[in-house]
Amino acid sequence: MQTQLESGQSFDNYIAGRSVASLSGQRFESINPANGQAWGSFAESDRDDVDLAVAAARDALAGAWGKLSPTRRGRLLMAWGEKIAARSEKIARLESAQNGKLLAEMKAQANVVKEWLYYFGGLADKIEGRVIPIERQSVLNYTLREPLGVIGVIVPWNSPTFLTIMSCAPALAAGNTVVLKPSEVTSASAFELARLAEEAGIPPGVINVVTGARAVGEALVNHEGVAKICFTGSDSAGRAIASQAGARLASCTLELGGKSPNIVFGDALVDNAVVGLLSGIFAAAGQTCIAGSRAYVHESIYDEVVDRLVQRAKGIRLGDPLAPDTQMGPAATAMQLRKNESMVAKAVDAGAQILHGGRRASVPGLEQGFFFEPTILHRLAADNPIMQEEVFGPVLAVTPFRDDDEVVALANGTKFGLAAGVWTRELRRAHSMARRLQAGTVWINTYRAMAFNSPFGGYKDSGIGRVNGMESVDQFLQTKSVWCETSDEIQDPFVLKV
Repeated sequence: MQTQLESGQSFDNYIAGRSVASLSGQRFESINPANGQAWGSFAESDRDDVDLAVAAARDALAGAWGKLSPTRRGRLLMAWGEKIAARSEKIARLESAQNGKLLAEMKAQANVVKEWLYYFGGLADKIEGRVIPIERQSVLNYTLREPLGVIGVIVPWNSPTFLTIMSCAPALAAGNTVVLKPSEVTSASAFELARLAEEAGIPPGVINVVTGARAVGEALVNHEGVAKICFTGSDSAGRAIASQAGARLASCTLELGGKSPNIVFGDALVDNAVVGLLSGIFAAAGQTCIAGSRAYVHESIYDEVVDRLVQRAKGIRLGDPLAPDTQMGPAATAMQLRKNESMVAKAVDAGAQILHGGRRASVPGLEQGFFFEPTILHRLAADNPIMQEEVFGPVLAVTPFRDDDEVVALANGTKFGLAAGVWTRELRRAHSMARRLQAGTVWINTYRAMAFNSPFGGYKDSGIGRVNGMESVDQFLQTKSVWCETSDEIQDPFVLKV
């Protein structure tokens, strides 16, 4: 058994390059989900603390950060990426100790964000305006692409570093500054990221961190000094944020929930498809927005695929997320564990049958941990609650289908549209499905693939806007049109021309 990171650590807000206690003096604790014990103490912030952070971000924008050339700004983002990769082990241990996800997964995410910062750092000096051809030849009309201002970034607990960088990298490349509100479940790594940014040469105040619960997020969303909100989380919270920000005409990028279908056709390579179904739902204990939580398997191979899924699920090793032989860690919080239990119970009440799992798991030595068995359900009607609502846990619902039209209707039959998987060797069917599925990302014969230069986001209730790729930078810029008369000719509208 691996030893968890030392508990009892204390963290204050990070504003303008300094650790700052909350003005109220209030604090809250985070819990290690593997053992159910208190792990660390954090500042419980309020509106006044957000005021300080926004002021620091605005000062940095008007000062050192705003005066940097785009090229220099981009180089600093690249240097930040190097710093993060060099500290990936520490960052991963902070996150695993707070959200219970595997150390290997958290370390891989901390390492890979270097690629995001290299990409967006390289784009910083590629942001260009245009010269507009105007009918009057003496007029020069051109556009400037300018930063929006202070960006409020609110991230969830499942992939703290990765999701923070996905929002911050394009925002900073565009010249904005940031106030970051991490999840109260996983706040610790945000401080490491902010300090490493300054070690890399990014000026103090460019990245500020305020911690706390919902009230802090609401203060950030409603703050007149915040130009845009980037939020990753549930669709219900996203809807509330969009409404509040919209009331003051602030824009939002929202990456919200999913109920993603993973579709296996009869001609698929079964070995590959089974691995894709398993990794799509159990690799992160289901605690990812793109979890392939609905599996649709063609009736010709349904029994074979289900049998193999159940056998593999039985062999998944639950345990300490820091241990190298652990294959699945706990739910991140007691609340999420209760949600897993409740939603499976509702699904069974509505007619679902449990093929494996469905209960809280007891792990020797970690009996107080928030572990839930990898769960597979079948015999589910399309309106079963678990076919419509996001669980965010290791629960796979499996359903047979007969033909393409039926599975498209089933796959599109939820309010979500974040991602979808298609397993087939038939080229025409693959591309037809890619067009017909209502999802922002469609994977063909793979699942959970992502890259810094490929846009990611959702259809329907799964979100607004895109992260990753060149178009994500555009969402952090505003366009100014400049008109310049270059001739000395007087254009007097009150003089009648004959």
